[in-house]
Amino acid sequence: MNPFEMVIGIVLIVTIGRIIQTKLGSGRRFGPPGSVAADSGESRRLREEVRTLKERVAVLERLITDDRGSRELEREIEALRSRDS
Repeated sequence: MNPFEMVIGIVLIVTIGRIIQTKLGSGRRFGPPGSVAADSGESRRLREEVRTLKERVAVLERLITDDRGSRELEREIEALRSRDS
């Protein structure tokens, strides 16, 4: 194999590897907790959103399982709506 063929072969192997990596989605790199990638603003925003949604689900579960009057239920729903604003 001459050097030209070897260079072409290396380029083809790298290109095919990149295509496979992109198709499988393994091109994304997530660092360990505390790294720059793990503490990005988007990551923090998503964590906060998940926390808020968990709180809301817990309140809704409590509202559904509690056996209280409809007036109390209305007040708690309004409290949830005002919290979002």
